[in-house]
Amino acid sequence: MRTPADVLADLLRVDPARPRVTFYEDTPGPTAGERIELSGKVLANWVSKAANALQEEWDVAPGQTVRLALPPHWRSLYWALAVWSVGAGVTLDEADADVLVTDDPGLAAAAEVPAVLVTLAALARSAPDGTPAGVVDEARELSTYADQFAPWEEPDAGDLALRTVARSAAYADVVPHPDWPQGTRLHTRSPELEEVLLDALAVWAGDGSLVISRGPASAERDRDRLAAEGVTLER
Repeated sequence: MRTPADVLADLLRVDPARPRVTFYEDTPGPTAGERIELSGKVLANWVSKAANALQEEWDVAPGQTVRLALPPHWRSLYWALAVWSVGAGVTLDEADADVLVTDDPGLAAAAEVPAVLVTLAALARSAPDGTPAGVVDEARELSTYADQFAPWEEPDAGDLALRTVARSAAYADVVPHPDWPQGTRLHTRSPELEEVLLDALAVWAGDGSLVISRGPASAERDRDRLAAEGVTLER
């Protein structure tokens, strides 16, 4: 069984310095125009911090679930990998979960479980409008957790790894295995976080990398971007 945590470990073993995630923000607003690139090592550091937070603060472990109420974004990737690193399940539906991670302050304030408020802006050091009482401000607090992570428990093959409105996947089969060439440089503009998470796992499992564009498309801009980024496959 090859888990998402195994996929991340392989990226670090093969080439920790190679870019594995490149993110473009095309959504109108204050973060429009951001370009973020993460190497395998930097991605793993973010994952470790988030996984340590889940494990140390809320004892998240196999058999529990964490709801990600987030858009397709580079921050969503490391939170999903963090959940999988502690052996818990990522849920993208509105069913009950043990922890909520969201960029929506209203949703965080109304949560009946521990909640983390994520600020999407790359250079944010705190939530711009503050955080509701009892909610963790990710931008302020995540950096305090360690860059290395060791799970207290490992998931079993049949444990829930991913749940959406339409389906669920166990750890034994959550990592896709498409017939893509090794080292594929994949571009996606999918508005669905499920698709982006599965594309990320699939391309990383083949020693590749992911380019995410979030927001409205532009034929000319996208053509130039895909050429500049060396994209070999578009979804």
